[in-house]
Amino acid sequence: MSLILIIQMCIAALAATAIYTIVGAIPGADETATLAPVTLVLILAGIHPAVVLAFFIAAIIACKLIDAVPVSVAGIPAGVMSTPLVPHALVLKAEGKTDISIQKIAAGAVVGTIVSIPISLILASAIVPFADVIKNSSGLIFFVGSLFLALLSQNKIVSLISIFPMALLIQGMRTLYTATGAVPEGKTVFISIFLAITIGPAMLSLLELLNPNLRKSKQVNEKQVITLSANQKMKGYPNPFKILSKKEMGLSALASAIGSFFFILSPVGLTVFLGELVASKEKNPIKKAGVALSAMEALAQGTYISGTLIPLLAIGLPLSPMAIGPANPLFNAPPVLTLENNLHHLLSYPEFVTATLIGAIIATIVTFYIAVRFSRQISIIVFKYIPHESLIALFMALVLLLAYMDGGMTNIIGVLVIGLFSGALHRAGVSYGVMFMTLYAAPWILTKLF
Repeated sequence: MSLILIIQMCIAALAATAIYTIVGAIPGADETATLAPVTLVLILAGIHPAVVLAFFIAAIIACKLIDAVPVSVAGIPAGVMSTPLVPHALVLKAEGKTDISIQKIAAGAVVGTIVSIPISLILASAIVPFADVIKNSSGLIFFVGSLFLALLSQNKIVSLISIFPMALLIQGMRTLYTATGAVPEGKTVFISIFLAITIGPAMLSLLELLNPNLRKSKQVNEKQVITLSANQKMKGYPNPFKILSKKEMGLSALASAIGSFFFILSPVGLTVFLGELVASKEKNPIKKAGVALSAMEALAQGTYISGTLIPLLAIGLPLSPMAIGPANPLFNAPPVLTLENNLHHLLSYPEFVTATLIGAIIATIVTFYIAVRFSRQISIIVFKYIPHESLIALFMALVLLLAYMDGGMTNIIGVLVIGLFSGALHRAGVSYGVMFMTLYAAPWILTKLF
């Protein structure tokens, strides 16, 4: 590993930290929709895999750590994973302790990062001997995974039923592309379909605006009023280990460790269940909120990191909600990366560890300081000058561009069809995990059905 490569990793980690410290503070900025397309572009641009990994690790840590700001300052979730934090953050905000809320969440994220990285590396090493068995049964595993995640979804029955029509639609589109000559024989369209599922809910919402009645019902004539709390002044670099009590630190470490072991489960479900469980014995509402916020954030950070590193390092297959969602381009980004030739195959163990540590250390040091010291200023910039619609438009344009590169106008139509279908399923309570697992399992399902 050369010095130049290490410098490139550091630059990539700093860039990811700068970008996602802003993006992560924007309300409604979904992790999959904001992380996956950018990671994909870097891979397709030919950036060294170790540099991409350092970028991605820094991005997920910065994105998750900075969500302390909108949650605590305005009581608004930045993304899906920060939604469970809102009720507890509002308890502290009502007591005028917004600064405490930010500090607890940010410190919990730091603990989650420190605990989950070594556990992920150890678990990955333990799974390696079984990697060949898992790879040979990948189709069946993805199908079972889709069933398992369906049972954990908000709407279990619809999720289970949706697996087969979703698989049929995906394989049907692929067959149509080949039959019409939009895609050469032997090429399988994957990236476009993955991004169509990712952007599906936003695509459906935009299409609804063409309906005059729906557009009128969504029209807002008054500006939204958001009250921001003042920052507490502090000197020097804040110490995350002094912010948390011994109990909070212990429970946060425990939650992160449990989340790392159960990396194949839904991160949101785990966060809600374990977060409420560890805080349930605390009777004082202020102390309970502090325990819940730190433990939930540590757990969420742990599931993000372990859900990326363990499948990537041990198997090379996206066998977790995190791996099959935001981290998916690290596993499969044709023609640069495939399931037979991805970061698992291209990077050595020292490169994995180095890229992970560089991304984690830089993002944690920078974003933790910014979150604790400049939370109010960040919120003002985000709420006043960065409309959520601009992000949607940016990623929608990127999806359509990549769809055209994959299969021309025919593929753009296919992306719209799959996007609208997945958007409708998502609105009905089908999780991203179910749809992404189905995407991978589709060839196996159709082979067995017909």
